[in-house]
Amino acid sequence: MLRRQRHFLPAKPRRRPPPRPKPAAEPSAPTYTRDVVRRVTNILRDHPWSAARPLLLSLPGLVWDSHVVARVLKTHPPLQKAFLFFRLAASSPTPGAAFRHDRYTYTSMLHLLGEAGRVPAMLRLLAEMLRAGVDPDAATFTTVMHWLARAGDVDAAMRVWEEMRSRRGKCRPTLVSYTACVKILFHAGRAAEGRRVFEEMVAEGLRPSCTTYTVLIEHLADAGKFQATLQIMSDMQDAGVEPDKPLCNILVKKCASAGETSVMTFILQHMKEKGIVLRRPVFLEALEALKASGESPNLLWEVNPHLASEGMEYDPTFSHRSYITYRSTIIYLLASRNWSAIEQMVNELTTRNVKLESHIISDIIQASCANCRPSCGLTVLYYSLRVGSELDRSAYSCLLGQYIRNNSFDLVSKIVERLVKHGCNLGAYLLSVLILRLGSAGHSSYAAHIFGLSPAEQNVITYTALMNAYFQAGEVDKALELFTQMITNEISASAGTYEVLIYGLQKAGRKQDSDRYRRERMEIQWHRQYRDKHSPEDSLCDHLFCGFHG
Repeated sequence: MLRRQRHFLPAKPRRRPPPRPKPAAEPSAPTYTRDVVRRVTNILRDHPWSAARPLLLSLPGLVWDSHVVARVLKTHPPLQKAFLFFRLAASSPTPGAAFRHDRYTYTSMLHLLGEAGRVPAMLRLLAEMLRAGVDPDAATFTTVMHWLARAGDVDAAMRVWEEMRSRRGKCRPTLVSYTACVKILFHAGRAAEGRRVFEEMVAEGLRPSCTTYTVLIEHLADAGKFQATLQIMSDMQDAGVEPDKPLCNILVKKCASAGETSVMTFILQHMKEKGIVLRRPVFLEALEALKASGESPNLLWEVNPHLASEGMEYDPTFSHRSYITYRSTIIYLLASRNWSAIEQMVNELTTRNVKLESHIISDIIQASCANCRPSCGLTVLYYSLRVGSELDRSAYSCLLGQYIRNNSFDLVSKIVERLVKHGCNLGAYLLSVLILRLGSAGHSSYAAHIFGLSPAEQNVITYTALMNAYFQAGEVDKALELFTQMITNEISASAGTYEVLIYGLQKAGRKQDSDRYRRERMEIQWHRQYRDKHSPEDSLCDHLFCGFHG
């Protein structure tokens, strides 16, 4: 039997998968000038020149141009290596064209030499700059003039000034140049020449800056003309220039040294309005001057609330012979976060009855709570109660909040009780927050105990907080009794109080009572809409409880 021959279709060629695209090379990270400057500075600081030179020449991203070289010099590297780097920049191989120093790099190097007191080297570099055909600008002349005057050669500084003025076509003195010249002449006792330079500056159409006015005022204060300084301050404000912090500090220091407390009071009043504070050494000088003249330092403390504790230095408790040692040790331990050592040190302070400033104690409590070491904070709190230091409320809040989060409600109650017995004023807001937190945790008994500790703080805020705590615990009758007691004590209910009442009664299924209080709230709101003012307690209570549901 013949078999039928099979015919097969020609085999299709297999499709080769398309070649996979090669992954694109990741773009190289950009090189920023600030990073290059930082690396160069670190090399100059950390390596001797024999090792720094090859590192600099092979440093990737280092472009030998004026901008980079000037920025490196302005970071104040060691002077010798800075000068060698300055020379290396001029001899380094630069692609395209050889690098030549310009007035910016020369001025930066001149400043470093003058600052280090190398005045002859500074003048030699200036002569080299002129020989190289680089024209100095106003910044260059001002730098040289400044450091010559600081070295005591005022005549040479004034020759530089005259040279700058003679180049008006190429180099015109700026406001900074005029200010520096006036300051040099005033400090040298050549006030008449300084006034002529100032008048020339005004004639040139340059508007004095706050630094220029500071130079004038400092000169007048040194001459004892304090009333004239007030006139200058008035003139500069009329010109739209406000006295800044350095000017106020300088003038207060001058007034304190001369015992001119009337002008000092005027300056302090201006600082209070503008929110300017004194440096601590100036503050202490002003405090001594006011106490010596028998005047009250209250305005000084109002201007500098961060230094108000400095007045405690006259407390006899701070006269302990080991006080400075204990204080320094505590600050060091606080910086190193050594809480166990702080506890031991505080226990020793308690035994020896050594008193620390309140702000240090508050900082320890807040830092220990932030680092989850409330036991250290509690030890410090008991120490403050023992020595009679009144702390910031923020310190109390941190410590109480830490124990509330740890569910140590009995300890919270004991801490508050001890604070109240020692006369610490926690305030209605902090007490109401504590009562709210205790009520939210279902501890209405602790909340009621804290409420009863401070009869002076029993107002609409604390009453409403305790009502909320009772509702949270399901004690509806106690909440209603407390509301009746509040009305009996002639404390008016606010909108927040009715909010807590209505929501608590609805939650307890007492719809009839909640509807009654809702109608009562509407009547009270209708009568209150004609009142222009609301008490601070009502506003705070409404802020805390309106829209609050447990």
